[in-house]
Amino acid sequence: MLAMPAVAQTPAKQLFGAKATPSEHSSAPFGSYSKGCLAGAEQLPESGPTWQAMRLSRNRNWGHPDTIAFIKRLSIAATKVGWAGLYVGDISQPRGGPMLSGHASHQMGLDADIWMYPPSRLDLTRAERENLSSINVRAANQKQVNSNWTYAHHRVLRAAARDPAIARIFVTAPVKLQMCKEETGNRAYLRKIRPWWGHNYHFHVRLNCPRGAAGCQEQDPIPPGDGCGEAIWWVTDALNPPKPDPNAPKPTPKPPKREITLADLPQQCSAVLR
Repeated sequence: MLAMPAVAQTPAKQLFGAKATPSEHSSAPFGSYSKGCLAGAEQLPESGPTWQAMRLSRNRNWGHPDTIAFIKRLSIAATKVGWAGLYVGDISQPRGGPMLSGHASHQMGLDADIWMYPPSRLDLTRAERENLSSINVRAANQKQVNSNWTYAHHRVLRAAARDPAIARIFVTAPVKLQMCKEETGNRAYLRKIRPWWGHNYHFHVRLNCPRGAAGCQEQDPIPPGDGCGEAIWWVTDALNPPKPDPNAPKPTPKPPKREITLADLPQQCSAVLR
């Protein structure tokens, strides 16, 4: 048994970040994308015929089997647009849960970061995978894409969004707006392409809860429509917010955010951790 008093006070990210291997359970996600864990994770092999996992020292190439299968499918689709495959960033820790650094989500093994860097080779050494950087596809003014963006990026993202396993994909806002301009065919998939802060070096795919995963909590549904009109806010008011009304009452200060502990996670996460 875990020493519960000590565990109760320890940040969950330290508990889950210390686990180097998955739990010996059937695969199942528990909780939500930003407050959960993963039983029976599957490892994305470090290299495959159409992908390479990056930053291997982080040990974050673990996910739900649905996520691993999706990455492999998308990596094959990438070869059809001229890429050698995909460079895959963080998926999840071996038992999911809060990470020691870098992400608030990725806790159920249903999120994955895909680099914007179009691979030209898939024989990178471990050292190269630690030192190579992805590419930025956002212009310095943060309002449009730069010359690193290609229509092949569009086609990879479109293939990802059209996959029925995918709930949404987070990108920098200029990518969303560029795809809205470029798309001349069926635009239904564009609603899954969601602007979010950052995401100019990678795109973040989020899978739906697997069928039958009773302990997995979905996000609220995406609003109807392609989302192209709403995305304009990200390159207008979001970058140049209106000045606050000097006569408005001052907002109540928010208390500092506390660390997530094991008690904040679903009950099943204690067994996953053990």
